[in-house]
Amino acid sequence: MKTILFHPERDADAIPQAAAILRRGGLLGIPTETVYGLGADALNETAVRHIFEAKGRPQDNPLIIHVPDASWLERYCREVPETACRLAERFWPGPLTMILPRRENVPLQTTGGLETVGVRCPDHPVTRAIIEAAGVPVAAPSGNTSGRPSPTTAGHMAEDMDGKIDGIVDGGPCAVGVESTIIDLTVTPPRLLRPGGLPLEALEEVLGTVAVDKAVTGLLKDGEKPRAPGMKYRHYAPKAPVTAVTGDPAHSALVIRGLLREKAGVICFDEFVGYFEGHIVHRLGPFTDKLAQAQRVFDALRTFDGTDVTEIFAQCPDDAGLGLAVGNRLKKAAGFHLIDGDAPVVIGITGGTGSGKTSALQALEALGGTVLDCDAVYHQALREDETLRRRIRDAFGEVFRGTELDRQKLGSLVFSDPQALERLNGIVFDYLPGVLRRRMEGKVLVGLDAINLIESGLGELCCRTVAVLAPGEQRVQRIMQRDHIPEEYARLRIQAQKPDSYYREHCTDVLENQEETPEAFREKAEIFFRDLLRQLHHITEGGHER
Repeated sequence: MKTILFHPERDADAIPQAAAILRRGGLLGIPTETVYGLGADALNETAVRHIFEAKGRPQDNPLIIHVPDASWLERYCREVPETACRLAERFWPGPLTMILPRRENVPLQTTGGLETVGVRCPDHPVTRAIIEAAGVPVAAPSGNTSGRPSPTTAGHMAEDMDGKIDGIVDGGPCAVGVESTIIDLTVTPPRLLRPGGLPLEALEEVLGTVAVDKAVTGLLKDGEKPRAPGMKYRHYAPKAPVTAVTGDPAHSALVIRGLLREKAGVICFDEFVGYFEGHIVHRLGPFTDKLAQAQRVFDALRTFDGTDVTEIFAQCPDDAGLGLAVGNRLKKAAGFHLIDGDAPVVIGITGGTGSGKTSALQALEALGGTVLDCDAVYHQALREDETLRRRIRDAFGEVFRGTELDRQKLGSLVFSDPQALERLNGIVFDYLPGVLRRRMEGKVLVGLDAINLIESGLGELCCRTVAVLAPGEQRVQRIMQRDHIPEEYARLRIQAQKPDSYYREHCTDVLENQEETPEAFREKAEIFFRDLLRQLHHITEGGHER
């Protein structure tokens, strides 16, 4: 089949020729303000069946019918409530679809077997003129192969439909960029079935309370029948698997940076492009400009299909305004595989002296992590917190000079008395978790540096605990060079610490350091932590778990 491309702006015959295709039961690509649609006579069952065939669309996925104005509603809807009239007066033509009871002249083939029908009036003069000229309502889902990103230009539509349909009308790029908002007016309160180009807040101004269907935030289960397009099946997906990251934009950008491998692509807000050098990046727009994001989201998803990208990470906007629709499309493209960018990931780092913990923590910092040195936090607290000092005084007497701890005096009391040492550790280990939790607030990735991570119970604050281990002789040499101490003293320090077997038994993960230089180990550690973060977020090689 040869697909004809119509240009109404320069061809006066384009509209009547396009209308003729619809009247004879053909398939026509039509422009709207939202996305390009694959149109056919909504009352012609054979034509409608060809829509499903051309798209590879499941038969139970209902179609929206397009009309030129609100006067057509009563032709195809058995009941038109006053709320529908108010919405049409306020928002038509525009990106709003209303679900209403169908008349019998609307085939069940069009409605996906439902006794309701979705109707909208598109805000594109060319398409409304074509519908008027054809004299029939036009069933028109998005003009893409089912499951792929919706087309927002005639070129996008040709990529999927050239040779499969009779014609495509080039009406320029779509002004909105995401499909229409779908509201079900057959229930009380009215229910949002799909967020789209008309924000939920605008509907609430007219309708008051609007319920939000669970399909907006997750996929329907097998056996559940969709009441509107886009509710049940995975949609908008490029070839590479997508992971959507929600939360504060700065946080979600750091999360993505920590997960990226060589052939990963990124969809991000303009402000964070610099985080992802060396990767294919598509700008979604400024994080405050929801309209720009709506206009770009499908193009962004399509961009990667012509590349060697093996996985895609996408920043999601918040749910305000058009952000609900943009986020919904990204989440559906990801099959609702989501990462909460605001939830901190805490990795505890422990191991004996000279093992390479400092280099491992530097690798975490390179991934955007924040390092909390438990020993440093403790000593800062000693200087600043009178309550902690009082507890230590009550247990050991006056061991402070003003706010400064007399370490030699306290050491003489506890290091020769195991019970005293246990009492001191009890005070410290009881105090630290609360302080550390406060320090973690607002952080995305935290490396918790604690030589007594396991014994102190601080490991319970961590998502994973990592033991950094190195051969004994390498540790001896590192300690001697680092601390400028003789070999004998270095060996005594190592002998006084826990053996490797203890760390292997009590930590969730082990990072071996047999590298010759700190630089080489930092590189190894960075790869290790990227893999660990991917495990925590259930992301497999080349994409997330499905």
